Amino acid sequence: MVTTPTQSVERALSILTCFTDEHPQLRVSDIAEQVELPQSTVSRLLRTMESLGFVERDAATGLYRPGLSLVTLAGIVLNQIPLRSEGFVELSAVAAETGLACNLAILRDDALFYLATAEGPRAPKLFTMMGKRGPLHCTGMGKVLLAHLPEQEREAVLGRIGYPQYTPHTAGSADDLRPVLDEVIRRGYAMEREELAFGRACVASPVRDARGRVIAAVSISGPLRELDLDRREPELAARVIEMADRISRRLGWVSMPPGAARPAGRATQPAAATRAGRGEA
Repeated sequence: MVTTPTQSVERALSILTCFTDEHPQLRVSDIAEQVELPQSTVSRLLRTMESLGFVERDAATGLYRPGLSLVTLAGIVLNQIPLRSEGFVELSAVAAETGLACNLAILRDDALFYLATAEGPRAPKLFTMMGKRGPLHCTGMGKVLLAHLPEQEREAVLGRIGYPQYTPHTAGSADDLRPVLDEVIRRGYAMEREELAFGRACVASPVRDARGRVIAAVSISGPLRELDLDRREPELAARVIEMADRISRRLGWVSMPPGAARPAGRATQPAAATRAGRGEA
C-alpha cells in the first residue's frame, strides 16, 4: 500500500500524542503498539521527526522523548494568546505578593486547560502546569467555568464528564455539583479544599472578555496549611476576585457602575469582592 503525504502527517502526529506525563519516554515497540503500525514504519517516522527536532532519542536507552522543537512551537502559540499574556502579568504580581501559586485556565474538551501558572515560594512546583488538563468537578477553576456556562450547555457538560473520586471530599455526581455551582454564582468565587488532592486548596474567580462573557478562570492555590481557609477565606476570595477583575479590564471588560441594572441571580465581581472583604460567604 502506498502511503500518501497526508497519511504520513497523520501518523507522525499520532506518534506525538503517545507521550504523556505518565509515559514521557517510550520504546519504538510501545509506540508501534499504540498507533497500530509496524515497528519499521514507526522507526522510519521517528528518524525523520528526530532530524527535525520533534523527538529526541536517548543514546544509552534507545528510548524516545518529545524534542525541543515542540517547545519553540508552544512558545509561538502562547505568545499569540492575549488572554495568557495579559493574565500572566497579574498572576506574577499576586504570586509574588502572596507567596502562593496563581493559575489561569480555560474550558477545553470538557476539562480544564492550563494556560499559565506563576509560583510563589510558599507553593513551589517541580513541574509546569502549562498545557496540562484537569478535571472540572473538583477544582476551583473548573467550578467557576461550569457555573458560568449557559444552562443548557452546562447541563450537557455535567452529563458528559466523569466524576472520579480523588478524595472523600470530591463531588460524586451532577446532583452533588449543581448546588455548589449555584453558590459560585452567588458568591462570585469558588473554593476547593482537598477535593482533588489531600493537603491542597484553592480559591478561584471568573475572567471576562470585552463583552462580559466568562472565558477563563484564575485561582490562588497551594498547601492547605498556607491558604488557611478557615481564617483567610474572605481575604483570599477578595484577592482572587480583584486579580480576575484586573485581567478582565486588560481584555477590555468595563464593569457596570454601582446602581446599574444587572441580570438577576448573577453576582458581579465588584459586589462579590465587597462581600468577601466583609467576610460574608
